Amino acid sequence: MPIGSRLPAAQERACICANVSAENRGREVLVIDLRKLTSIVDFFVIASGTSRRQMHGMADEIDGAMGLLGDQKIGIEGYDESHWVLLDYGDIVVHLFDDQTRRYYDLENLWGDAPRIDWNSKS
Repeated sequence: MPIGSRLPAAQERACICANVSAENRGREVLVIDLRKLTSIVDFFVIASGTSRRQMHGMADEIDGAMGLLGDQKIGIEGYDESHWVLLDYGDIVVHLFDDQTRRYYDLENLWGDAPRIDWNSKS
């Protein structure tokens, strides 16, 4: 990224992550706005994958897209196990789940008071 360039706003980057997830066959893709509920993170992006290979593909493509924007992940968890892959970009955290793990942790209901972002209209 050239000096003086700025990252797109967190909401725009979260929507890009959601779009990349959907383009890579992610299912039940959500963007959750947490700005008024916690100071730890601004947005969660949540998507389900059908296999380890697909979840790796989604994670790799999301990271590539964020890199093109000049964003760099702070950390990644769960990539080897592939039941829950977490990509941390500081103000955005991407959660990629298999179906069983997503149902177990149920983040969308845990953060049920948080507004959902219509990420399809933000691309």
